[in-house]
Amino acid sequence: MKVTVCELRNEPDDFARDWKELVRHVKTEKSNLVLLPQMTFYPWFAWKRQFNPNVWKAAIAAHVEWAMRLQELQPAIVCASRPMNKGGRRLNEAFIWESRSGYRAAHVKSYLPDEEGFWEASWYHRGNGDFKPIQSSKALIGFVICTEIWFFEHSRDYGKNGVHLVACPRATPRSTLDKWLAGGRAASVVSGAFCISSNRTNPDEEGADLGGQGWIVGPDGEVLGLTSKEKPFLTMDIDLLKAEKAKQTFPRYVLD
Repeated sequence: MKVTVCELRNEPDDFARDWKELVRHVKTEKSNLVLLPQMTFYPWFAWKRQFNPNVWKAAIAAHVEWAMRLQELQPAIVCASRPMNKGGRRLNEAFIWESRSGYRAAHVKSYLPDEEGFWEASWYHRGNGDFKPIQSSKALIGFVICTEIWFFEHSRDYGKNGVHLVACPRATPRSTLDKWLAGGRAASVVSGAFCISSNRTNPDEEGADLGGQGWIVGPDGEVLGLTSKEKPFLTMDIDLLKAEKAKQTFPRYVLD
């Protein structure tokens, strides 16, 4: 299975240019699955503490508009997250999109930071803690949206349910890239699955601190590839059977 991860720039004009290049890359590489960063279709708004209903409304509208363009990546499966209103609550919802079945909700972000640059709990509500994997046409996928990667019990449960991929769309700072990669490696080890992640980036270092570096990590925590400013897109052909076999090896087989 050919999987693509990426780092996409934060500002709208830069993002639009990156999108064109990503579409070209995905077509050239014949990707089967593309993971986008967390709520990537609007500039990162949670770097400001004060909730602004007009900004929230604009972010939702931008994601609705850009969702119409996911077909540009077909026939690849697209994995991402988006802001949305549901049941009177503001949410960050992970989803998969496929050309045949369209949009399918997968998981709502349940662990929300609230600190400088990442005031997420001030902007939207927690999910209900439901971490069920979602079956795509190519693989069984479990989402951990950004901060959620640190709660390894969910990756462990995903492994027990047979997931092939733990998908982590992110918006994380430049100063902690090594820490986040360590989290991705640990998630792979406890799940026996490939961990894939895409991040937003703000290379001008003005406003939101977003550091890029997407990754593909193997089922035993081996780093298979990273994105960079020079190479913002990474596609690798991974063997999903390795994730299935890894479930039978240490430490995954050890009973709780």
